[in-house]
Amino acid sequence: MRVLVVEDDLMIGESLSEALQDEAYTVDWVKDGRQAILTLRVQPYDIILLDLGLPEIDGMGVLTAMRAAKITTPVLILTARDEVKDRIAGLDSGADDYVVKPFELGEVFARMRVLIRRAQGKADNHIVVGNLSLDTAQKRVMMAGQPVDLTAKEYMLLTTFMLAPEKVMSKSELEDSLYGWGGEVESNAIEFLIHSLRKKVGQDRIKNVRGLGWYISQA
Repeated sequence: MRVLVVEDDLMIGESLSEALQDEAYTVDWVKDGRQAILTLRVQPYDIILLDLGLPEIDGMGVLTAMRAAKITTPVLILTARDEVKDRIAGLDSGADDYVVKPFELGEVFARMRVLIRRAQGKADNHIVVGNLSLDTAQKRVMMAGQPVDLTAKEYMLLTTFMLAPEKVMSKSELEDSLYGWGGEVESNAIEFLIHSLRKKVGQDRIKNVRGLGWYISQA
């Protein structure tokens, strides 16, 4: 799952980006509102973490612009503005949730999971495809009741597949889901990940459609 962090404080932005990557999110980070709006015009995200006190265009301006452009991506505001009127204004402008700085990372991650679940139409943190079960809160994968040990990238790839079972995804779509800006992507990285993932969840679980891409089978 891909996250856009919009934060001008370098220390907060860096630590938040690193923590999100440790949680198996693909992260892009921009430092002002204008860059955020330009980015959102060309790159889809699963969720946006948005500061309000931004240079160029503030967070409220970003919210107004993206909702006017019919961008429905969930937005979690992370800000030092703690007055009730600011919270009301943020939520009324199109934010989905509001957290005041300083915040606990665990709470931010939990609220992110709620917003992503809601956008996906899911009631809890479990994704089930056939005999595979994935818990997005615990980062745990089970196959036929037995745990499956995955690397971070294998987990991210499996999550991408399981969120859209039977949907064929191209190599570029998978790369976009797994690698943020500046991430070095070797030409055969996706093929290698699929090969290693198949060894762990079954050779026939992830299928290839020649010339189009791959998908996960529910059978």
